[in-house]
Amino acid sequence: MAATRDTQKSKFAHLPLSSSGPEKCSYTGVDLLKSPHFNKGSAFSAEERSTFNLHGRLPANVQTLEEQVTRAYQQYSSCRDALAKNTFMTSMKEQNEVLYYRLIQDHLKEMFSIIYTPTEGDAIQNFSRLFRQPEGCFLNILDKGRVEKDLAKWGSADDIDYIVVTDGEEILGIGDQGAGGILISIAKLVLTTLCAGIHPDRTLPVVLDCGTDNHDLLNDDLYLGLRRPRIRGKEYDEFVDLFVQSARKLYPKAYIHFEDFGLLNARRLLDKYRANMACFNDDVQGTGCVTLAAIMAGLHVSNLKLIDMRLVIFGSGTAGTGIADQIRDAIAAESGKSKEDAAKQIWCVDKPGLLVKSLGDKLQHAQVEYARDDKEWEGKEHGDLLSVVKEVKPHVLIGTSTKPKAFTEEIVKEMAKHVDRPIIFPLSNPTRLHEADPKDLNEWTDGKALIATGSPFPPVEHKGKKQEIAEANNSVTFPGIGLGAILCRSRLLSDKMLVAAVKALASLSPALKDPDLALLPDVTDVRNVSVHIAKAVIKQAVEEELAEEKDIPSDDEELEEWIKEQMWQATYRPLEKVDKK
Repeated sequence: MAATRDTQKSKFAHLPLSSSGPEKCSYTGVDLLKSPHFNKGSAFSAEERSTFNLHGRLPANVQTLEEQVTRAYQQYSSCRDALAKNTFMTSMKEQNEVLYYRLIQDHLKEMFSIIYTPTEGDAIQNFSRLFRQPEGCFLNILDKGRVEKDLAKWGSADDIDYIVVTDGEEILGIGDQGAGGILISIAKLVLTTLCAGIHPDRTLPVVLDCGTDNHDLLNDDLYLGLRRPRIRGKEYDEFVDLFVQSARKLYPKAYIHFEDFGLLNARRLLDKYRANMACFNDDVQGTGCVTLAAIMAGLHVSNLKLIDMRLVIFGSGTAGTGIADQIRDAIAAESGKSKEDAAKQIWCVDKPGLLVKSLGDKLQHAQVEYARDDKEWEGKEHGDLLSVVKEVKPHVLIGTSTKPKAFTEEIVKEMAKHVDRPIIFPLSNPTRLHEADPKDLNEWTDGKALIATGSPFPPVEHKGKKQEIAEANNSVTFPGIGLGAILCRSRLLSDKMLVAAVKALASLSPALKDPDLALLPDVTDVRNVSVHIAKAVIKQAVEEELAEEKDIPSDDEELEEWIKEQMWQATYRPLEKVDKK
């Protein structure tokens, strides 16, 4: 996924977010070398060294970006383990953004698990011990009077396009990480740049420190966050709202991405704000979008319609109910059914077994709609996954439970008795928490299972036939959705915009051409995928009259060029010296 730049000047090179031509810079000397956005290190040209007072601060040899990548990769490869490699990459990002992103692009398959799950989860757990230099905005609930003032330090109204905010309560399957959650906000923004060309200097990672219920952190003398139990209820809601309103006031064009909030808050906060601003929750909507796209591809291969599908979801937390919502909405849109009727094609299983109405107050807000009438299950076992699979005979089985090996041979073989091509997605992260190994799923179904996983797995082989395993990685959806919303300056992120994104992703499935290929595009093609998703999102926003940007091209080819021209690329642009404001 190496960055390339068309040498022919684009007709959209005049746009403020254009990635072509020289870049204005007011830094000189050591200040320039300390700026990760402008720093080129040994790649500053002879002319730039004179113009920006860099002579004597750099070795004589002017190197290319490619030479720098070679050296950096050698340094990276010498790191002793995955966490050390993650730390090395963090240090590089703090020194030279272009080199950081170009190195990842050139070695994406190898490095993705280092800069994101599962290694980023290890870095988050060790945040206070590995801490060297702060990055992002830290807001704490005991200092609410400073929220707007502290948020204002990142620029003026036009300077921020994308904000990722977390309260650190439910991080990457590893739970409450308190202030260490800032690293998930940073990691998500890295993916928006890497996968969709969101300008890295126009993003803002935020953590809302509300305390932590993680006893290991509370008892750790080195822990950097508030060392007190989480504050909840009215005070919590007021703090979150203060952040949202301050962010909207200071950065009115910014798209707000909620990340890794706990089960009690994720859906509730999304529902509260999405009717009034362009916002997104990746755990609720992103996971649902990528999973639905994989299901659509799987249904195409198995010659089944969405409106005829039966689905069981094992693990009905934020991700599970978010997937259910996206699928329910898609069924309703395709069939003309009400959302209530569409939900009847979905059976959700959690710790108590099948969700049923008699669970009452034990049901979370997001689970209520999927609770089945107890009368349907009178005299029928429903306290475990196997019993539900036997009764429902699902076409699709999805795992978001974080319960390792939950999809047993007995369960999988029971499912395979009743459907020709069982669609099975063990999505829990990290890899050690997967509900099943694709190799086992393939063997237990005699090679018939259509599989997607939450982490990368190698191809599986059965009776000499190789099958690619799709990774249901949110990184192929949420960056493109955000790119589209940002470029068209959409007032809201509507349900129809998300459906458009899903259809765009599903249309790129390799399995549509060959059923033995993956159900989803590979992450190495993610920038191209993001362009297609952004295009679909923008066209839908225009159709719904939500887009506030002027002069958006209506022609498909021009729209694609318009999008690509505004995507940041990991290449060194010539620097043009300007006076400091």
